[in-house]
Amino acid sequence: MNIDLVAAALGFGVLLISLTIHEAAHAWTADKLGDPTARMLGRVSLNPLVHIDWIGTVLLPIIAAVSGLPLIGWAKPVPVNTRNLSNPRRDFMIVAAAGPISNLLQAFAAAAVLRLMFGQITGPELGPLGTALFLAVYVNLLLAFFNLIPVPPLDGGNVLLGLLPPRLAASYGQLRQYGFLVLYALMFTGLASRWISPPTNFFMRILIP
Repeated sequence: MNIDLVAAALGFGVLLISLTIHEAAHAWTADKLGDPTARMLGRVSLNPLVHIDWIGTVLLPIIAAVSGLPLIGWAKPVPVNTRNLSNPRRDFMIVAAAGPISNLLQAFAAAAVLRLMFGQITGPELGPLGTALFLAVYVNLLLAFFNLIPVPPLDGGNVLLGLLPPRLAASYGQLRQYGFLVLYALMFTGLASRWISPPTNFFMRILIP
């Protein structure tokens, strides 16, 4: 197998930073909305070590990086005690949305720096820095739209729970215990890709024409 170790290392590094900022955004938002749980556990931090899930943040991304698969992973979920939030439904929805929003902001920032430094991007000869910036755009878009799949416990599911009427939200919330099974089914059937790919490709065409 012909493995580009430099590209694999860059991809893993970009994913690690992206996941770290994603989880720190959840923790920071929860703290600002009145729940200090994540802050007391040291999760309002840009130190990747406090957010690492050894399977989702290390093992699977490394396998993906060296095999050419899309770089998708996850970090340790940020604990949120909704009893500390002044408006639990609304505020928990905001906390959930903070992660994907942070990924979109990272993608926009990386694209702006890429365009500023390299101008019109027409070829692969970007060097390590340009490649890292390109990957930062792509990986963060993937992470944003992956996490917005409306299946709890993903962020999209938690956002949807905050938007639904309380009675309907309670019924939909029961899906949480089966959430990962539903997610795996969506991934194996290709439905997850149909959710993620169109908005990712759309924004890639806008940000890096």
